[in-house]
Amino acid sequence: MQYSLLIYGSEGIYERLCEEEQQQIMQGHYDLQAVLAERGEFSSAKLMSTTSAVTLQPTQAVAQPALVKDGPFAETKERLLGFYTFECDTLDDAIELANKLSSPYVRLEVRPVDWAGGVLAGL
Repeated sequence: MQYSLLIYGSEGIYERLCEEEQQQIMQGHYDLQAVLAERGEFSSAKLMSTTSAVTLQPTQAVAQPALVKDGPFAETKERLLGFYTFECDTLDDAIELANKLSSPYVRLEVRPVDWAGGVLAGL
């Protein structure tokens, strides 16, 4: 089963941490990536700032294209910062891997993925 590990936190939190805390967080990513690479293919992405995002807002007319609005698209301090997608046998296995990124600065969401087509870069 494919799982996604979604990483939420305050935008720019990493840059505000001391160097030692930054190294601890990155070590968690390196450890997770090493395990995932041993198990097979995986994909990950670090999302850019919400200030570079746009939101497509649907219109009422069926044939009308969506309206493009400047980003931040959520009224919250917490943002989706990045994600991983990987193969695991069970949800418990995916949670165990997610714990490699556990820190007081982010909230992690593990969710099964039902593939809808296309090819992920790097897979």
